[in-house]
Amino acid sequence: MKLLKFILAFLPLSLFSFGQDNWVQRDSVNGPPRSVSASFVLENEGYVLGGLDDFTFKRKMYSYNYLQNDWDDEESIGGPNGDGLERGSACAFALEGKGYICLGQGQTMAYMNDLWQFDPDTKAWSQKADFIGTPRRQAVSFVIGTKAYVGTGQDLSGLKKDFYSYDVLTNSWVQLNDFPGTARKQAVAFEMGAKGWLGTGDDGTLKKDFWMYDPASDNWIQKTDFPGTARAGAVGWSTHPTCFIATGEDVNFEYKKDVWEYNYYSNSWTQRVDLMGPGRKNAIAFVLDGIAFVGTGYNGVFLDDFYAYFGIVGINEQELVSSIVYPNPANDQLMIATDLHLSDAQVFIYSVTGEMVYNSKMNSSDMHTLNVSRFDEGVYFYRVQDESRGKISSGKFVVKK
Repeated sequence: MKLLKFILAFLPLSLFSFGQDNWVQRDSVNGPPRSVSASFVLENEGYVLGGLDDFTFKRKMYSYNYLQNDWDDEESIGGPNGDGLERGSACAFALEGKGYICLGQGQTMAYMNDLWQFDPDTKAWSQKADFIGTPRRQAVSFVIGTKAYVGTGQDLSGLKKDFYSYDVLTNSWVQLNDFPGTARKQAVAFEMGAKGWLGTGDDGTLKKDFWMYDPASDNWIQKTDFPGTARAGAVGWSTHPTCFIATGEDVNFEYKKDVWEYNYYSNSWTQRVDLMGPGRKNAIAFVLDGIAFVGTGYNGVFLDDFYAYFGIVGINEQELVSSIVYPNPANDQLMIATDLHLSDAQVFIYSVTGEMVYNSKMNSSDMHTLNVSRFDEGVYFYRVQDESRGKISSGKFVVKK
């Protein structure tokens, strides 16, 4: 392992200051502390918009660059003439390079059904086709391909379980099959592996069920229940092949800070290290380059703190082995080196959508080289697995042409 030791000796110490399954505090979100904000990701930056502070609902938006650990002011919802579009408990998502926000509640409107698009190139907002379901708040959304999926929540008549898709190419909505669980509000939802995932929430009692949506068949499949206490107002995110549910408020009015990881392949949950900051509900969460970011929310006071989570990338609970990829980013030859001699290891490479794009037996017992020149630009995850010895190592790398 002389080569690996040589590489480790010359890599910046900061790269190794964040271990797996670990939280690190980041720059607080700009503006006043707030809750029930919305968020999306554009051009590898996280956006936080709207929300409720000590005084009123907001329409202000900020963007976060994790490499600089800094927030920038962005155009408020609706732009210069957007007065009245302040809101919280809305749905937000990104499609085809644009950001969107819809539904929610405002200072004078208890339930909203409008849809607004943000163009990061022009910094301008434009109104799109209204949501065709009833106006509502505390719904959920996720994106698969060129469509956003929005459903559940609360409207004037009560709790909802209907679901709809929005097609960015036609600027139109279509009603889908209802969510088969109970009607609810304040659930969590996200995309993983080109499927939608939804869990927890409040249907009059707090929930811990967990469901997968298949857009090809427009059907839902129930999965293993969330093992933490039933809750509402949690956050969720995915870093395929795992996803997470964290924080929220339970039946005892306890503001939670526990973190649970779900494994796509094993349909099982594992508890991870708690959120570094205090417990909370109605926070925001997004993922940049495989790193999860969680912040804001409410726990008796409004919050503006913000944290990064460095999770464990892997498909099971085998013993972890240290490894490194070099160079990173890469455009031609890539080396994966481990700190342990593995007897019969396989290398698996996955795209950010969860598709396996490469697998091979290790070239040697502690090092593997491969040519990534035919890979598309982007972020990839690797897994080195030795089944006979119960060893696994994982991480990520970037291909840049």
